[in-house]
Amino acid sequence: MNWDDVRFFLAVHRAGTLRGAAEQLYVDQTTVGRRLNALEKTLGSKLFLKSSNGWILTAGARKILSLAEEIERLSVSFERRVAGDDDRLEGEVHVTTTDSLAVDFVLPAIERVQHIYPDIRVSLTTTTRLLDLGRREADIAVRTIRPEQPDLIVRKLASSDVGLFATQKYIDKFGIPESGGGFEGHRIALYQPGITRSQDDLLAGETRHKGRVVAELDSSMMLTTFIRAGLALGELPDYLTKKYRELIRLWPERSRKNPYEVWLVMHQDLAHTARVRAVMTMLADEFNA
Repeated sequence: MNWDDVRFFLAVHRAGTLRGAAEQLYVDQTTVGRRLNALEKTLGSKLFLKSSNGWILTAGARKILSLAEEIERLSVSFERRVAGDDDRLEGEVHVTTTDSLAVDFVLPAIERVQHIYPDIRVSLTTTTRLLDLGRREADIAVRTIRPEQPDLIVRKLASSDVGLFATQKYIDKFGIPESGGGFEGHRIALYQPGITRSQDDLLAGETRHKGRVVAELDSSMMLTTFIRAGLALGELPDYLTKKYRELIRLWPERSRKNPYEVWLVMHQDLAHTARVRAVMTMLADEFNA
């Protein structure tokens, strides 16, 4: 049995489709199908059934799912332990973050890495999905949500007040919202459901039940761009006013209850890997600057 086929089995289970699994594994769809067929032939059992909701596990596959996940965990742990003793300042480091943090902080850090450590290659993934560091989907994560897993090393990089913002273009057209008015007559931009845990029915502590939501965006960069265009008002971290002078903070004395926080995260098994620590240091220095 080829134990690497287990990786394909789990990818299909998690993605629900061959195409989704192929995207996760950075291979073509045909390869996923071939490896899955090979595993089914070796085991002598059908592992998936096609349905309108995608590929679902058979009863037999559900029995071996936990074993497959344990094989994956041991395999990743083996790789991390070996990598953890690597003192070479060369090789690949996979970083994951959001698009706006990538543009504002991570890309400048990568530029410094390239200058000082030319043999380190940084692979960057920008997504709102929290990649699993335990499965080594990434080596370092720069996140706006603090993870709770005990095997992760977590360091706070930044904290910023979150306020209500608009542009002069928006204010000229719609005015400044009145406190206690529920944003009546105003256009609001928000995140799509599930993008952040901090969004609720309030904006800067004010209920928005009378306002009109004109856009739901899937990233912080798109939300910022939409508000900067004067198309709506919305909540943004205060640090953006240093970068975008057109942003005007409304009700500066009022903020969202939860601040905007940025966390640097890595698995403890990689704590002594020279190339990972070098990239981590550059990222931290960029936020400190």
